[in-house]
Amino acid sequence: MDKDAKIYVAGHRGLVGSALMRQLNAQGYNNIVTRTHAELDLTNQQAVTDFFTSEKPEYVILAAAKVGGIHANNTYPAEFIQENLAIQTNVIHQSYVAGVKRLLFLGSSCIYPRDCPQPIKEEYLLTGSLEPTNRPYALAKISGIEMCWSYNRQFGTQYLAVMPTNLYGAGDNYHPENSHVIPAMIRKFHEAKVNNQPAVTVWGSGTPKREFLFSDDMAEACVFVLNLPNDILKSLLASDRNDGLPPLLNLGSGNDLTIAELANLVKDVVGFNGDIVFDATKPDGTMRKLMDSCRLNQLGWNVSTSLSTGLQLAYQDFKNY
Repeated sequence: MDKDAKIYVAGHRGLVGSALMRQLNAQGYNNIVTRTHAELDLTNQQAVTDFFTSEKPEYVILAAAKVGGIHANNTYPAEFIQENLAIQTNVIHQSYVAGVKRLLFLGSSCIYPRDCPQPIKEEYLLTGSLEPTNRPYALAKISGIEMCWSYNRQFGTQYLAVMPTNLYGAGDNYHPENSHVIPAMIRKFHEAKVNNQPAVTVWGSGTPKREFLFSDDMAEACVFVLNLPNDILKSLLASDRNDGLPPLLNLGSGNDLTIAELANLVKDVVGFNGDIVFDATKPDGTMRKLMDSCRLNQLGWNVSTSLSTGLQLAYQDFKNY
């Protein structure tokens, strides 16, 4: 991408989008287009059509989505599938109409079957049943991948889906009920420390294993992928085949740990001196989700921020929240 290329970042205020903005700015891209939700409702077909007609971006990074943890997915399943399907359908189709050169679609590791082999390879998509607690969200994201694949095959577009593992970092959502595991833990342990509570209760048994990636590393990988040479990118797009391997790249750190180990790490970073209690009556979700990121690593990108360093940066961000 030229430094003055017009790049539309959809969802620029979220955890993913804000990291992308930092990375693009740091690398000298100077023609970034953004819209807040108040300025552009991406679920509104006509509004999205008008936006693409007037702005004509050259590159699109689709990071806008309705997201949340287990509680939010269980509580608002209709909203998770309806809003995400609408956003994706509008942005991907209008990118085609407007002649966008490349589009990057951001998804989630929950697209993969609940019980698929570990680590999870891209070809495991649609090979088994999904985790019920986030199935509506996962199906919406799978539909987005299928849209990228279909437009590549029919129209020769360059639309690639990137599936990051569990992300955390600056600009995260620290809501006590609707946030993901790391920001939820940071808030719980911080409030317990401030209020001199004797213990912190963590949902689930503590035994599931999870992989985490610092959001700024994710953003660096996305810009790296958008800048791949045409011949290398074409090999990832599945634009001339229908062999079962979608235009999809896993993006992870390559390491996972148990929720109990994570809780102890967060406890140490925050400086909480009490106990940790695990509430096994709460759902654990999938027992393990480790991404196989070999395809991306072989292209030349590798993670640079350790979990301990990332957690310290995330906690500083929370204290400024």
